[in-house]
Amino acid sequence: MISSQEVVIIALFIFILYKGVQIYSGLLIIYALLSWFPGAYDSTFGRLIARICEPYLSLFDRLNLRIGMVGFNVMIAIIVLNLAASGLGRILQSIMYQ
Repeated sequence: MISSQEVVIIALFIFILYKGVQIYSGLLIIYALLSWFPGAYDSTFGRLIARICEPYLSLFDRLNLRIGMVGFNVMIAIIVLNLAASGLGRILQSIMYQ
């Protein structure tokens, strides 16, 4: 049986996980929007966003997710990130309420 203190810790971890995913999803959207502006990736802000987002997005580069000039890497990356966080949250919730 899980104590009430452990339940609070797991609930806090789930909350932080979901907030982190929200923030990172926002950064991925900003990264995608920067592609609309010439030279945006060369700014200090653009380099910072690229340094944060490109390691994760590089996992999806092998999948040919481009149709014409439009790439869907960021959209698929956000979906996968949210599905993984949701799955982990459900697992932790099932542990919490056993």
